Amino acid sequence: MTKTFAAVSAAALAPLLLAGIAAPAAAQDWSGVYVGGYAGYQMPSQDEDERILFDTNLDGTYGDTVRTTAAADAFSPGFCDGRPNGNNAGAGCTDDEDGTGEVGIRGGYDFQAGAWVFGVVGEAGVTGVENAVTGFSTTPASYTFESEVTSIAALRGRVGYAMGSYLPYVTAGYARANIEQTYATSNAANSFSPIRDTTDADGFQVGGGVEKWLTSSITVGVEYLYSDLDVNDGMVVRTGPGTAPATNPFLLVNPAGTNQIRSSDSIELHSFRVTAAVRF
Repeated sequence: MTKTFAAVSAAALAPLLLAGIAAPAAAQDWSGVYVGGYAGYQMPSQDEDERILFDTNLDGTYGDTVRTTAAADAFSPGFCDGRPNGNNAGAGCTDDEDGTGEVGIRGGYDFQAGAWVFGVVGEAGVTGVENAVTGFSTTPASYTFESEVTSIAALRGRVGYAMGSYLPYVTAGYARANIEQTYATSNAANSFSPIRDTTDADGFQVGGGVEKWLTSSITVGVEYLYSDLDVNDGMVVRTGPGTAPATNPFLLVNPAGTNQIRSSDSIELHSFRVTAAVRF
């Protein structure tokens, strides 16, 4: 639903870019307050080693093996990164490498000392980038955890070096995101709760870019950011009895069921943006 952000965001920044055509750029001090926006493309890093972890006796410790009545590993078909193409491991998964558009607003302050420019920038935006992990049981059945970053805000410092009308810079700081977590399975026998939850993720951003004076009051630029976020409350899914018999692998150790979580609570993102700002 957020795949159209790139087009929408370009339209949002258009007034600033068009305004810049009205007057030629002049060499100026970078010191001062600015407000503007950004638009771009964001994609997740792929975690090939992620899997689902189980707590079969409900003691709060994960890493148990879900076993059948024959003591075989019920998840021996394995795990894959992404969403399942079917209910069995042979069908494989669709990788979640695809990204989405992002758009946001930003503002900040810069101070110039000689050619060096020091500043702080705050921003908030919306996105829709997703990542998922799937496990396959011998039933066969698929079990999928998916996380979507719906919004992200950040406060960063930056240091640049003025070169004529250009300002190459590096930036780093704190980031916080809103995460929507969902769970899906093709298993129709057991019960699963919850299947949807929301939480936050905290972490950091590092990156760099180049900004350029377009007019005496408007700048435009390009920017790359790497975000590393830790999910604060990963979703724990209880696999309960449902209509399954007592011999169900999820019920053998504890008849109340088995808890499931993702093995990773980290989300890594790559953002490629264009920026525009009005400077005062």
